[in-house]
Amino acid sequence: MIGREEALQLLQEKIQNINTQRHMLATEAIMQALAKKLDQDQETWGLCGLLHDIDLEQVGGDMQKHAAVAAEWLQEKLPEEAVQAIRAHNGENLGIERETELEHALAAAETLTGLVVAATLVLPSKKLTDLKVKSVTKRMKEPRFAASVCRDTIRECEKINMELSEFVELGIGAMRNISTELGL
Repeated sequence: MIGREEALQLLQEKIQNINTQRHMLATEAIMQALAKKLDQDQETWGLCGLLHDIDLEQVGGDMQKHAAVAAEWLQEKLPEEAVQAIRAHNGENLGIERETELEHALAAAETLTGLVVAATLVLPSKKLTDLKVKSVTKRMKEPRFAASVCRDTIRECEKINMELSEFVELGIGAMRNISTELGL
């Protein structure tokens, strides 16, 4: 299995868009926090989050290929369960049903990052330190806010035995820990 430094190098080599890089870092942070809470392998879960969108620029946003290409690239670099979770995070487009805890966690975590960032950017300060869990859970009920964020995918947190507010709190906390890297 590759280490974080090699994974970061791969990310910087394959992804030029700073916002995509930040999304991947945010997903890594949430996945590590989830792994710690759920008593799972923090390194594997973190790498899964860090590398889940590694192929986005290569596939040019073709969602019928996204994650399948990433899984191919990562086959020899990550454990099979992580490769499958990366593939499954785009399961809607690849015809894959998410089944494992890791698969649900990755899909929910990477989707939550979008809602958290959007909720932060509408704050006067635009700072994660000022974002409240209640603000994010309220925004979950507003389909026109961050309309591209699939609320049902975020709710997959329930499939890993976490209530929405607990999951949002964990996600915000994890992202706050790297707020400088996220520019928030």
